[in-house]
Amino acid sequence: MALYALRRVVLAVPLLIGITFISFLVIHLAPGEPVELQTGDLGMKSSAQARESLRKLYGLDQPLHVQYWNWLARTVRLDFGRSFAPDGKPVLQKIGERLPITLFLNIIEMLLILALAVPIGVLSATRQYSVFDKITTMFVFVGFATPDFWLALLLQILLGIQLDWLPISGLRDINWEYLSFWRQQWDFLKHLILPVLVATFGGLAGFSRYMRQSMLEVVRQEYIQAARAKGLSEQTVIGKHALRNALLPVVTILGLSLPGLIGGSVIVEWIFAIPGMGQLMVQAVFARDYPVIMGNLVIVSTLTLFANLLADISYGLVDPRIRVGRRGDR
Repeated sequence: MALYALRRVVLAVPLLIGITFISFLVIHLAPGEPVELQTGDLGMKSSAQARESLRKLYGLDQPLHVQYWNWLARTVRLDFGRSFAPDGKPVLQKIGERLPITLFLNIIEMLLILALAVPIGVLSATRQYSVFDKITTMFVFVGFATPDFWLALLLQILLGIQLDWLPISGLRDINWEYLSFWRQQWDFLKHLILPVLVATFGGLAGFSRYMRQSMLEVVRQEYIQAARAKGLSEQTVIGKHALRNALLPVVTILGLSLPGLIGGSVIVEWIFAIPGMGQLMVQAVFARDYPVIMGNLVIVSTLTLFANLLADISYGLVDPRIRVGRRGDR
């Protein structure tokens, strides 16, 4: 297993370079440059002079392949450069300020999804065509059909404006620092409810449906029928024999969903004004802030490759037959 993981890590390096190269080309081929946005309010003559100076300062006057090589050389040293924004902060500093918030929010969402989706999927599969199964099926259809931004706006209007139960933006109240310790925690929790609810809704629908379908396929296998014929209790058959094998497709989907901890937060963080990676990515795209965009893409791409590796390793932990097969290959 260790040799397999090491081989995957080595192969991920050229793949990551290819991803960054294509991404670098795409964002530079898009219309508009940061210098045009930053000098748009100046006079025509001053704007042309300032634009040329900024192009030289940012290195945008060089050929595209030279720009990419310079960027790659810095990135190998974990230097993503400085933002094109007026503050001129290092990209890693900007990402470091936003990344913990995004990871914290999305880890909570993923834990809630798994904690609810697995038992819902198992119960739906073991009680197929029951009232519970029909209700969850209807919930899945609604969850798939509901856009996150639309649900977020509805909840903001209903729970935040009309009923005034929950805050609709940010993570803290304006007077947060003047509150007592426990009131600070409650205020932070209230700010989390709406964004976590919106992000969890669609994911719960999908994961519960995947879990149900996987469990239905497993319980129809011959070894499950044999376990029941031996007189084992239904709880033992489902919990010990069927569940572990049914988790394999869910592990795959979970591994592929890990990069969504950053990329999937764009809509939620933008609507609820949460200062995370998603909001930073939107701001960088609007401002044509190439270093920040590329820094975000590198992190998302690395998470994607790491998630695939983690999913393969999890296979071996969930299903011992995979570990045996890999020992035989070596």
